[in-house]
Order: sequence, then C-alpha cells, then structure tokens
Amino acid sequence: MTSKPSIARRLCAALTSVALASIAVSASAGALDDISKSWSYQHSSTGGFLSEIVGFDASTSTLWVAGVSGVDVLNARTGAFIDRIDVSAYGQINSVSINNGIAAFAIESSVRTNAGLVTLYDTSTRSLLAGSSPITVGALPDMLTFTKDGSKILVANEGTPGTYGTRIGNTVPRNYGAAANDPVGSVSIIDVGSRTVTHTATLAGVPQTGTNIRTNTGMDFEPEYIAVNAAGTKAYVTLQEANAIGVLNVQTGQFEKVIGLGAKDFSLPGNRIDALNNGSINLSSVNAKGLYMPDGIAVYEKNGQTFVVMANEGDFREDDGDRSAASSLGATGELANLRVTNTDSSAGNLFAAGARSFSIRDEDGNIVYDSGEILDREAIARGIYDDGRSRDKGVEPEGVEVMEINGRTFALIGLERTTKAGIAVFDITDPAHASFVDMIVSDGDLAPEGLRGYSLDGKFYLAFSSEGSNTTSVYQLAAAVPEPQTCAMVLSALAVIGAMRARRRR
Repeated sequence: MTSKPSIARRLCAALTSVALASIAVSASAGALDDISKSWSYQHSSTGGFLSEIVGFDASTSTLWVAGVSGVDVLNARTGAFIDRIDVSAYGQINSVSINNGIAAFAIESSVRTNAGLVTLYDTSTRSLLAGSSPITVGALPDMLTFTKDGSKILVANEGTPGTYGTRIGNTVPRNYGAAANDPVGSVSIIDVGSRTVTHTATLAGVPQTGTNIRTNTGMDFEPEYIAVNAAGTKAYVTLQEANAIGVLNVQTGQFEKVIGLGAKDFSLPGNRIDALNNGSINLSSVNAKGLYMPDGIAVYEKNGQTFVVMANEGDFREDDGDRSAASSLGATGELANLRVTNTDSSAGNLFAAGARSFSIRDEDGNIVYDSGEILDREAIARGIYDDGRSRDKGVEPEGVEVMEINGRTFALIGLERTTKAGIAVFDITDPAHASFVDMIVSDGDLAPEGLRGYSLDGKFYLAFSSEGSNTTSVYQLAAAVPEPQTCAMVLSALAVIGAMRARRRR
C-alpha cells in the first residue's frame, strides 16, 4: 500500500489552495503534472570544458558544473554565469560534490594511471578552502560524495588499466589475463575535519555473493559510483564492468562483500528490446539476456529499510576487447548484430551489456523492482528513441537522482542515448510497486550525464548537465505543500480578506 499524507496535511493543502486562489496565487499540491523548464545555460567549450556533473550549494544558491577542464558556477535561480574555476593545472575533473559550503572536486592525473587528487573549495569565495591542500587519492577518481552529516568524503577510484589483459587460449566464453598496468580500484575515505585519507578500501579477497560477476575481462574491479545510507555507516559502490556492487563499511573502511547482480531475461514478457539498428524501431522478445552493469546509484529509506536505486547502463572495456557481434557465435536474424559480452556469451546463450532499465534492490542485492522495457518504450512513444543504439544498450540509463517531494519519493533516470535529452520520472514511494509518472523531453539538450535535485524558494527543481550539448538545464518539478502549522496563518489571511470584502459590501 502506498503511503498517503496525513488527513491534517491533506486538509491543509486543500485549504491553502482555496486561500491562495482567493488572492489570485496558484498553488501546487505536489503532483508532478506541471513540470516546466526554468532555464538552460550553454557552456563555453573554451579550454576543453564539457559539462558532465552538477552539484548544488544551498548556502549560495548556486550550481557547480564539473566539465573536464574546470567548474562553471551558475546562479541556481536564473542560470546566470558567475565564475569558471580552472583546474587544468591539477588534471581533469570528473566529479563535484557539495556539503555545508565546501565543494569537493575529484581530479584525475594527466597520466591517469597515476594517483589522482581531491581539492576542496569554499563555495562563498570560490577559492581553495583556507588551510587545505590537494589530497592524494587513488588512480582515476571518477566520482565522489559526502556522507549526509558532511564529516566524510568517499571517492570512487576507478583505476582503469593503461593496457588491458590479453586473451588466454581459445575458450568460449573468452577469458582474459591480468592487465600489465592496472591501478588498483579502490574507495578513499577522507575525514573532512583533518582533510586526510583515513582509509583506502580495496576489493581483493572480499567475499562474493550473487551471480554473473565478471572477473575474466582483463581488468581489476573498477569502482564507478557511490551512494551512502542515511546513517553514514554503509556505502554501495557500483562495479559496472564487473556487473556487481561492493558493500562498504564506512566505519571500518573495508568492503564487506561484492554482490553479483545477475542477468535479465529479454525473452520474458515486459522485457522486450530492439536488437537491430536497421532504421525500423521494433521491440520484441529475444533469446538473450542483459547484464545489469549499473552506472549511477542512489539510496533511500522506507520503513526502516535501505533500498538501492540503480541505472542499468551497461559497459564494455574501453578498448572493446570484451565485446563481439552475436553473429560470431552463430546468431542469425534480429540477434545477429546484437553486441554481446564475449567473456560471458556462447552459442545460444547470449549476454548483452546493460539491462535497458533501472532497478530497485534491497541491501542484499535482491531485485525489488525493475522497469522492464518502460524506458525504451516511452522514449519510442515520444519520438526520441535513437535506433542507431539498438544493437548496443538502447537508451542507456546512466544517471539517477532520488527526491522526496511532498511526502512521496521519486526516481529520476537520465537517458544518455536519445535524440533529445530524456529524463524518466518514477514514483518509488512503495519500492515493490514503483510506477512510471512521466518523461521529461528537453529540447536543446543531449546526453544528460549528471542529475541533481534541490529545493529553493519553496519549490523543487531538477538540474542536469548534458555532455552531448554542453548545456546545463533546470526544470521546476513542484511547489512545496505548506506544513500543517502554516494553515492557521493561511486561514487567518483568508479571514482578513473575507472581512475586507464584507466591509466593502456595507
């Protein structure tokens, strides 16, 4: 059963709506049926800037957009440009996260197999935080996030190889040996107070559960994205190429387990895909499976339980050494051109990269909900499905943001491969019965990478940065419903208005 606002809250919302209508001011009860674009900013590509990840600073009402060579700071209300922070002297920035007036940047070295850096900035001065120095972390820090209380920063050090391992023998599925130059994938835990790395969590020898963990691909585990529970005690780390997540004990600084995420059966009803990039869009049930391979991840709490939300993008090695056309394994017809993982696939048993969906899982990795074919299907219905990506991963869900709006919880899923930027919206208040709400189609934006929800001036917004168009755009999602204690003020105002009208009629 989905949770509902209290009777008092609903009555308050109704009375507030009536009162505000009386003074010609519209009010929203929180339903996401009036989503509208507030503004869009076109970033300058000077210096190699390319918008990717966006963070919000409540103390200055600004958005900070990380884009390879630096960070653009924008007015969150209007989109006006404020400043560009150049980080090219340190390397290339991959991520930004903000908490309590501190902006943390994850910067990879110009030689990306070398150690990376985290730098801390004061969001008021937009300068390096007083007394801070760059903090050395693992190779290729790809993403970072604060714990909710702001006391720690967790950094996903992806550690991509300089050269991948080579194939061993002629087995099918294929096997690849260890890479010669493969930095260890890890998560650095930084204590914000002392500005030092207190733990570096690695994954070698960590117990494994679940199924379909990919360990024969010629590379180490590569942490991609991190979500931390509300208590700040556990972190869930996507190991995308390995089709797994790592569960990290933040207090001990050690991984507790690696959970294999299994595979999705595309032959089952509701899981159809378009496997052919032939100019004709057609969803069908096919004899193939998809490895979930999530990129973005978020968490939320419901009835004392933590649930993990994952965007199941899929990914191959950067040199594509672990992928082949299914025809190489004897597939014909609509499956012949499907790109499959050759480290998992054999004749008649095909595995594609990605599940073309988003999932909700419990803390042990069990699936509570999967969106099936909804993302592809809704993109098709809106005319933004890119058939050229059909053989790969469909719409490629990449980024995810979870927002609580007026008593309900929503997941917003960014689709990287559509002809216009697409953001799918789901109500996930009841994790087992999540439902599709809408899809934002944003003209002028392409390939959303980073999503960030925030509230400002009593309204809820979603900001997203799109690397394909080098833009950042903001949509208003809803206005806040007043708390019950504001009803007395509203009704008092209504009474005053009524008295004034009565006096005029005398």
